[in-house]
Amino acid sequence: MINREDMLELTRRMTPARTSFTRIAGCYVDADGDFDGSFNINFLKLSASEKTKNLAIAKTIPFAETNTKLKKYEIQPENQKAGSMWQLLMALRDCELKNDALMDTLYDIIMENIRITTPYAIYVFHDNYDIPAKATDKERLGESEEMFPYLICAICPLVGEYEPGSPTSGFLFPAFDGRRTNLYNCLFYTHSSGADNQPLIDALFHVQPPMPADEQRDTFSGVLRNALDDECSLAVVQQVRQEIKDRIDAWQEAKSDDPLVVSGDELKDVLESCGVSEDKRMQFGAQFDESFGGGAVLNPRNLIDVKKCVVKTPDVSITVNPERPDLIETRTLGGVRYILIQADEGVELNGIDLAEEAE
Repeated sequence: MINREDMLELTRRMTPARTSFTRIAGCYVDADGDFDGSFNINFLKLSASEKTKNLAIAKTIPFAETNTKLKKYEIQPENQKAGSMWQLLMALRDCELKNDALMDTLYDIIMENIRITTPYAIYVFHDNYDIPAKATDKERLGESEEMFPYLICAICPLVGEYEPGSPTSGFLFPAFDGRRTNLYNCLFYTHSSGADNQPLIDALFHVQPPMPADEQRDTFSGVLRNALDDECSLAVVQQVRQEIKDRIDAWQEAKSDDPLVVSGDELKDVLESCGVSEDKRMQFGAQFDESFGGGAVLNPRNLIDVKKCVVKTPDVSITVNPERPDLIETRTLGGVRYILIQADEGVELNGIDLAEEAE
């Protein structure tokens, strides 16, 4: 998972006064997908207005919503060999974009695999970030801890003649992970969840994308329902949701630098605290690993909707204050299953206050 604070540390320096960008290179592509010119220039030679405009483009990538629009991909050892994309990116990083032949190779790979039908630009930035040492209380000590040279690539539809708009996709390489260089991970940005960037992701990293957040939630719900079966009661689901929400709240209150994640084993512990039997917990663990992969860790925000709590039947939909799921329960009376709602503070129907009926 991506630590948001790592990304903010990079973006805080993306101003004309503080930037350590060394170079910007790019090319333009017409509506037919044909090359339409390129440039390669020392970033410091740009005018103040050009620096500001280009820093805004570059900043879009690391400043994007982490683990949703900006996702981490691991580059496997077999994809780090001679002639690999990883080797090309490493070479561009080391030469600080000064090798035009390598730049043309990168442009060609992107142009062959991106799915854009309008004119667009490919902008690539090189930065040498001097990572300052920090004390345990996060106060800056001043002296350098290490250098973090990295690339940002932004793919932008043109909004005018050779005028790039906001990036729709891009990447940051290598990853900045725990305030250190991670050469074997890359961060890929997608502005729209509906965009099909898989061909480009495959070409760049030869990896499958992580499951989208909505799909994670649906998959988790299905695993929970199927594994718990007759133990998947309203009370259990409410408690599972509450315990996951409590973890999110505790992480936010602690302002932790650690990523917000939960594992399958931790979720099995949650089920145990909810009174789920050992057999059902084992089934949940097996189905979780099958659906998400063995050893997978997920962002708990992707598993529950903390802003919404809805109870449904085929004909009824009840929206409950997400902070008060305790107000609702199910009960079987006379062989018929009912949804009971605590209504001490009045009841309305289409805005009309209803009188309390006699028992």
